[in-house]
Amino acid sequence: MKVVILGSAHPLRGGLATYNERIAREYIALGHEVVIYTFSLQYPNFLFPGTTQYSDQPAPRDLNINVAVNSVNPLNWLLVGNEIKKLNADLLLIKFWLPFMAPCLGTIARIVKGNRKTKVVSIIDNIIPHEKRPGDFAFAKYFVKNVDGFIAQSRSVLEDLNQFDSSKPKVFSPHPLYDNFGEAVSKAEAKATIGLDINTNYALFFGFIRDYKGLDLLLQALATEQVRKLDFKLIVAGEFYSDSKPYLDLIKELKLEDKVILRTDFIPDDKVRFYFCASDIVIQPYKHATQSGVTQICYHFNKPMLVTNVGGLSEIVPHEKVGYVAEPNVESIAAYTAKFYTENQEQYFIENIEEEKKKYSWSAMLSSIAKVAGF
Repeated sequence: MKVVILGSAHPLRGGLATYNERIAREYIALGHEVVIYTFSLQYPNFLFPGTTQYSDQPAPRDLNINVAVNSVNPLNWLLVGNEIKKLNADLLLIKFWLPFMAPCLGTIARIVKGNRKTKVVSIIDNIIPHEKRPGDFAFAKYFVKNVDGFIAQSRSVLEDLNQFDSSKPKVFSPHPLYDNFGEAVSKAEAKATIGLDINTNYALFFGFIRDYKGLDLLLQALATEQVRKLDFKLIVAGEFYSDSKPYLDLIKELKLEDKVILRTDFIPDDKVRFYFCASDIVIQPYKHATQSGVTQICYHFNKPMLVTNVGGLSEIVPHEKVGYVAEPNVESIAAYTAKFYTENQEQYFIENIEEEKKKYSWSAMLSSIAKVAGF
């Protein structure tokens, strides 16, 4: 097939770019022709919460990436749409995560469909965003109207899609493993590489820090008597995408300076494995969510998880098999953190992870895409 992927990729950085590049490689490995159309402008700077949108790594040599899409310029959407339309691809694949992108991505999809050949399939992270803004519903509805079929990466998103369209093909297919961050290394090597004490135990909070991800709940859980006395520290690894002051004030107020290690710059891809491999458990104390790519990094590196019972997180973390599903409150997060360290369950979870992660292959995702596209 000829496949076009529309969305984030190098020179942009982050999980969206990582996902699109990884799925492109899966298609290429099967002999398909793939081109990625990525953004020349993804977000205007005033809308971007981090320090930079761009990677400092060299462009991948094995991928055909066309830096062409301006998310806020309607004339650009027409030009790019017509360019992709003329390619007569079999498949246009769009990763959708934010209604702000709907006018751009939906317009390009509508134009491409005019060639009466290309099937448009969207992999949906969220159709109803975590942080709501005026116009979200109307924008998302416009995007859905211009897509032929959908892959929802959690059952909650699959249900949400029915608010916008109940007739088009849609399936649940969980987020595949993020297996592109390299092979695992020993805890000792990982700790030494990123400057951690090799004799200390570590739990990990990983990823962009946004208010809905519940870092405040985890910090309060650390301050409880049952957790504070345990022999481990928390690594917070990821860039602040919300105001850092409330979190820094909370650490000071709860006297957690000796319990928390802040690595709040962007974590580049070549350092990701060291943070996971240095840790005993990865904690995702989200207040609400749909699914999370962090979980699929955990599976790749055989790391036990503590997630909260929101969105689709519990669907892919069987409780007390590969980790724990806590309620999204301080008491529950504290209780299961303490249970992990007092009952020494790390090795038991790792053995179960080895089997459970076999479900999350990229080939399964490609099969789901083919199903909704009617191939």
